[in-house]
Amino acid sequence: MIRSASEASEYDIAIIGGGPSGTTLASLVKKYNPDLSVIILEKEKFPREHVGESQLPGISAILDEMEVWDKIEEANFPIKLGGSYTWGKDADAWDFDFYPAEEFKDEPRPAKFVGQRQRTAFQVERDRYDEILLRHAEQHWGVEVREETMVREILKDGDRVTGFKLDSGEVITARHYVDGSGHPALLRKAMGVESKAPDELKNVAFWDYWDNAQWAVEIGIGGTRVQVRSLPYGWIWFIPLGPSRASVGLICPSDYYKSTGLTPKEVYLRAIEEQKEIHSLLKDAKSSTDGNVLTTKNWSHLADRLAGDNWWIIGEAGGFADPILAAGMTLAHSSARHAAYSILEIERGSDESWVKGFYDEKNRRNIDQHIRFAKYWYAANGCFTDLQEHCKTIAKESGLKLTPSQAWRWLAQGGFSNQNIEVAGFGAFDIFSSKKLIEVFSGKESKFQLTKINELTLNLNNTDEIVQGRLVDGRIEQIPCFKRAEATLPYTGVWKDLIDVLKQHKDLKEIIDNIRARLTKATSADEAERSLSVYYEALEAMVNDGWIIGRKIKSRPMLNLHPEARQIRSSEEGRKATESAQVSSKFFVFEE
Repeated sequence: MIRSASEASEYDIAIIGGGPSGTTLASLVKKYNPDLSVIILEKEKFPREHVGESQLPGISAILDEMEVWDKIEEANFPIKLGGSYTWGKDADAWDFDFYPAEEFKDEPRPAKFVGQRQRTAFQVERDRYDEILLRHAEQHWGVEVREETMVREILKDGDRVTGFKLDSGEVITARHYVDGSGHPALLRKAMGVESKAPDELKNVAFWDYWDNAQWAVEIGIGGTRVQVRSLPYGWIWFIPLGPSRASVGLICPSDYYKSTGLTPKEVYLRAIEEQKEIHSLLKDAKSSTDGNVLTTKNWSHLADRLAGDNWWIIGEAGGFADPILAAGMTLAHSSARHAAYSILEIERGSDESWVKGFYDEKNRRNIDQHIRFAKYWYAANGCFTDLQEHCKTIAKESGLKLTPSQAWRWLAQGGFSNQNIEVAGFGAFDIFSSKKLIEVFSGKESKFQLTKINELTLNLNNTDEIVQGRLVDGRIEQIPCFKRAEATLPYTGVWKDLIDVLKQHKDLKEIIDNIRARLTKATSADEAERSLSVYYEALEAMVNDGWIIGRKIKSRPMLNLHPEARQIRSSEEGRKATESAQVSSKFFVFEE
């Protein structure tokens, strides 16, 4: 859109911040409504260094929707299949994979967003990654970008923003104002929105970039895992960023760092020296910053609200979860996507109150879920010695006793359908991997309810009918849902399939056979068997939330579930499976 001089400061949408959240919102708004005028105001000149290189698979689908996947893939960033951890009650390494390493096939790069690449993630150099996104928004979608432009003041009238005043004195006005400024949270703070940070997760980060570093593991062409290794006073990350470049960082409580009396560089280098596995990966490496260790505070926090009269808060400005879960970038991209869809709906004349309420509730709950999971990770870490009191405090303040049943109920308070209304899960984790994590951390088996019952009765008694949103192709579709107390059951996707089948069948094997037959019509038998996992997870969630009343009939076969061996397993088990390339698609067996 060509502007006259008199319109130069007036836009439909004005965004503070050119990072991933700001560029995601800008790109998706322009994709679905090219007539809207969008400006990004960025204080720095790109490229610029930034921490937060490790991603989760949910980001890849958003990159594809932004039509920037090909550019990111052409940058040849390492493919992340998962992570390797020493964490829990002993020092043995275990792997958490998004996609089974033994099934990962070599394929030329750059590759398309299909098949196995839909279930993997990237490990990115943020200076290159963020610049690709910013230039894509500018050049592909026509977003106006002003770098080295500081928003000096947020002009406001009550809860309404009236303009962004720049260093130059110019005032940028818009109909929608967006805070994508990250940790500074310029708009949020100006509007008086508080953000609470749990004391037990007030950590600091020290990191550096290393050239000529070795990869701990290489899977196929360009595939690898991040390394997370516990220390008595914190943990170290090792993230491969290229064939010989890595990001290596230390996370520890801010109180511990202050107590050492050491400089950030001294604390950081001591940690690398003490963690022998990471030290060996860097034996021939050199700091690419000449030893100028970078620092930041990685404090988890959650804003009291994420939307106001004519403004939106996205990304880290609204909330952040400890980097142990590598969820920061996912929260940034996903909240920005939702805000973009919300603005588009309001522009179409949709109910503004409902749209903003849905955005605020869903994204605050999603952030809180990740914070809750981070608390659990720290509280469950038996590797710490110097920080035992720190972990005890987390457990106490969370009301968490770390038994499997208590941990499961506590983690699931965020809701099983919060992140994706069509399938079960919470935070960045599916139900199977979450159950296995509880076992790893507690040292006790976390039983699936579905292994204890074989007759299932749908229970929709005493429910209210509400609507929630589903984000599809630039629209927020209103989906009918059942609600009882804090539990919500959507009538869409996997949930709808199961509700419909449960109205006709009670026997668990008949229910599964029915779903399998539906899936087999649309795909191969092996793929249908693999796809069944999301239905088992949804059934497990429905039992836990009381949507299904189950009982055991002795004359009928019982279900034996063992999917976790493919997702979370000891590093040695994963290595052997990869070397033998043994593939199995049968993870769910009925036994007489």
